[in-house]
Amino acid sequence: MTPENKTARLAGFFYLIVIVTGLFSLMYVPSQLIVWKDPALTFQNISSSTQLFRLGIAGSMLCYIAFTVLPLVLYQLLKNVNATYAKLMVILALISVPISFLNLQAKFSVLTLTEGAGYLKILNAEQLQSQVMFLLGSYNKGILIVQIFWGLWLFPFGYLVYKSGFLPKILGVFLMLGCIGYVINVFARTIIPDFADYAVSNYITLPASIGEIGICLWLLIAGVRNKSPRPLPIN
Repeated sequence: MTPENKTARLAGFFYLIVIVTGLFSLMYVPSQLIVWKDPALTFQNISSSTQLFRLGIAGSMLCYIAFTVLPLVLYQLLKNVNATYAKLMVILALISVPISFLNLQAKFSVLTLTEGAGYLKILNAEQLQSQVMFLLGSYNKGILIVQIFWGLWLFPFGYLVYKSGFLPKILGVFLMLGCIGYVINVFARTIIPDFADYAVSNYITLPASIGEIGICLWLLIAGVRNKSPRPLPIN
């Protein structure tokens, strides 16, 4: 196995961690515990399934740690394609990491409320439930902010994939379209309060999902294709 293929598979491995832990913490756990229109049920779900909620937090931490390493490995793989775009890819990706970790504070605060610390006895059930929903909402707003960078890093990454010659161009196109979809999604949800009710909101980040899952599997399974040698000039 060539060094380039080893680097590609290492990148695919870290990408797989990001995807699996991200799906678990951002989609599966909330779908099991949070009912946005029912604060009482949400509070009860989290209180009775504290371990699942904690696993969701741990999954997020693992996701962000892997996402710290991923762009650095991709840089080693793609820096010879275009060093400027490779550096931009790393910078935009890494900016998201401290924001993501700080945003987890809201979930730790939810744990404090649901686990019933003694000093919280002055609050009645409705007040505790309202505080939990406020913190969960704040966490989601934080995710919306960090999605700007989850989207922006995909453009230089997609460009590098497209220009590389050893990775599928179509995946590069999907990654660049994914950047646009993420950015539109963030601004639309910020400007239009009921954007989530529009059908397009369910599909606008689909190109990013296709591009990221696709490039993850390609790197992990196929690695990089050898460039065809240029024919020697005929004298």
